[in-house]
Amino acid sequence: MSAKVAVVGSLNMDLVTRAERLPRGGETLTGKSFATVSGGKGANQAVAAARLGAQVSMVGCVGDDAYGQQLRDALLAEGIDCQAVSVVPGSSGVALIVVDDSSQNAIVIVAGGNGQLTEQKVAAFDAVLQAADVIICQLEVPLDTVGYTLKRGRELGKTLILNPAPANGPLPPQWYASIDYLIPNESEASALSGVTVDSLASAELAAARLIAAGAGKVIITLGPQGSLFADGKSFRHFPAPKVQAIDTTAAGDTFVGGFAAALAAGRSEAEAIGFGQVAAALSVTRAGAQPSIPTQSDVQAFIPS
Repeated sequence: MSAKVAVVGSLNMDLVTRAERLPRGGETLTGKSFATVSGGKGANQAVAAARLGAQVSMVGCVGDDAYGQQLRDALLAEGIDCQAVSVVPGSSGVALIVVDDSSQNAIVIVAGGNGQLTEQKVAAFDAVLQAADVIICQLEVPLDTVGYTLKRGRELGKTLILNPAPANGPLPPQWYASIDYLIPNESEASALSGVTVDSLASAELAAARLIAAGAGKVIITLGPQGSLFADGKSFRHFPAPKVQAIDTTAAGDTFVGGFAAALAAGRSEAEAIGFGQVAAALSVTRAGAQPSIPTQSDVQAFIPS
């Protein structure tokens, strides 16, 4: 593995319950199963990039609790460099996830240690950023830290990917100039652009607005409809592979990690998007976050020769 990817972001322990449907407000349902699974958007994307062919370093924080050790161990087991995963006082990040029989989910996140990933902690491991070809960020850590990482990555001349999740509104305008690839899903693209994304046409309009805001290129992931790529000159729709979904948790993270790994390995944008989409499609045929992420050989076996 020679492609180098650095992920600056979150590590969460996912507490996953399966139920017939998602509960309504004030309602108590009987669940079908429960599991604790290593997750967090940052860690998921790091695992995806590692399994899909990249040499990966993780920059983040975990608590000094049992979950923190488990989260770190899970990354080490994937061959991910964890020198920049700091242990901080208090709890680790936790995600409470309910998955229904139609494979849709509802998630509540408690930041825990992720909230302690400061600019100073990232700066202390600047060598990790310097060694990377591609740097990935998300929004499950303090926004000031994300902004710092994007700015520093631009100074270093790295390829910068921002997965703006969770998105609760527009991004700071000054970020856009540092973003090479902005990769939101439909709801995130809607929140960032002000356009309700519910079709290819509306996705194109949202992508155009995000390009106009200053993003280099935009990839809007559209679930079973695939993804839309925009570079300010044209749009291209990439249909998704057809699979039977069981659990959509971490599908977006798998796409981002796979896209980054392929891009860092020198593949074209179109090849990297196709590779990421196959990886994401395979992930939804399996339960859980990190356990669902396929390997490079899985993807190669799926793609017709």
